[in-house]
Amino acid sequence: MKQPIFFRPVFQERIWGGTKLRDVYGYDIPSERTGECWAISAHPNGQSVVRSGEWAGMPLGQLWQEHRELFGYYDSDRFPLLTKIIDANDDLSVQVHPDDEYASNYEKGEWGKTECWYVIDCEEGAEIIFGHRAKTKEELADMMKREQWDQLLQRVQVKAGDFFYVPSGTVHALCSGLLILETQQNSDTTYRVYDYGRRDRDGKPRELHVEKALDVITVPHVQQSIEPTVVKMAGATVTTWVRSDYFTVSKWEVHPRLEMERIQPFLLLSVMAGTGAIGTEEGEWPLQKGDHLLLPYQFGPFRITGHVQLIASQP
Repeated sequence: MKQPIFFRPVFQERIWGGTKLRDVYGYDIPSERTGECWAISAHPNGQSVVRSGEWAGMPLGQLWQEHRELFGYYDSDRFPLLTKIIDANDDLSVQVHPDDEYASNYEKGEWGKTECWYVIDCEEGAEIIFGHRAKTKEELADMMKREQWDQLLQRVQVKAGDFFYVPSGTVHALCSGLLILETQQNSDTTYRVYDYGRRDRDGKPRELHVEKALDVITVPHVQQSIEPTVVKMAGATVTTWVRSDYFTVSKWEVHPRLEMERIQPFLLLSVMAGTGAIGTEEGEWPLQKGDHLLLPYQFGPFRITGHVQLIASQP
């Protein structure tokens, strides 16, 4: 298989969602409260589908099960990653994710969730919640019980182009005015810590998961330090932000040409801006803003041409 596999995303409506997925990327969103584009996903709660070619219409999960050769027979019982674009039109709940061991024990075999964020765009003064100030579990529980959120939660101002690594156990939240690309483990397990007293469509308070959150929150908070590796070439710049046990994530800025050798076991690409093409000795395929694709095992050497910015990830 020497062709890229393009995907059609699936969209998730959220109480905090908006219209940027349509306004910025031209997606056909289901409503004006669309919060998430699950761009490359094999999770049962929302699977992206092959857009064209030999497997057109096939969900990624089925492709993974039936054609493991495309993924280099990667050693995993499920597709390992999930790529999202998130429109935080309003504040997301303050939340935390479990690690693999806790999720396996308490979430019916679901994986834990370590993730990372690339800030595509944001309003001036936009913030995230990232970490807490409690020194012990007892202090954490007491401050949560007393709802001392301003004293407990750490806020960080952000700007377009920022990158954050969010290991399981990290208290976090995207705040209003953010458009981000998220790379994460293939999991949909989230424990809400605080939700600003919001109610769901039926007028009921949204569910919190305080006991489980207290089980998994890392105390004290561990500050994450990002030390990117930047490689400048004649026609491109590649910035690698993170190489972890779960994923490697990079930004590729192509002006006007990037040549890459074969990357194993497979590679996920999301086009953040611009237009271009990806080509091999066997053909060339156009790229435009909002495209999401997978380069399968043994795709071989390839080139990307044009003026285009991509986020690349691999397990």
